[in-house]
Amino acid sequence: MAMLDVMKKAMMIGLGAQEKAKELVDELVKKGELSKSEGAKLFKEFVSKTEENTKTMEKNVKEFVQKAFEKMNIPSKDDFERLEKKVQALSARVKKMEGIKEEETD
Repeated sequence: MAMLDVMKKAMMIGLGAQEKAKELVDELVKKGELSKSEGAKLFKEFVSKTEENTKTMEKNVKEFVQKAFEKMNIPSKDDFERLEKKVQALSARVKKMEGIKEEETD
């Protein structure tokens, strides 16, 4: 749960940084240091870079968690799904075999 909290905090910081960047760009436009189009371009670049960094961070956290689970020998979702498919297949075979035995005893 702590990792999820860290992710939430990082996202909130990112949102706060985005708001501050918007305010800074707006102020530079007001002062005439940037044109509106330059300000919009700068802000768009900032948002793009922030999104890119967020995706990279999410990927890194996911990899970290997966490696930690592997080290602790905790089954993954894929492991459970594979086992579930095997159990379903085996259950179907057992039911089929039970049906054949019932027919033989009749």
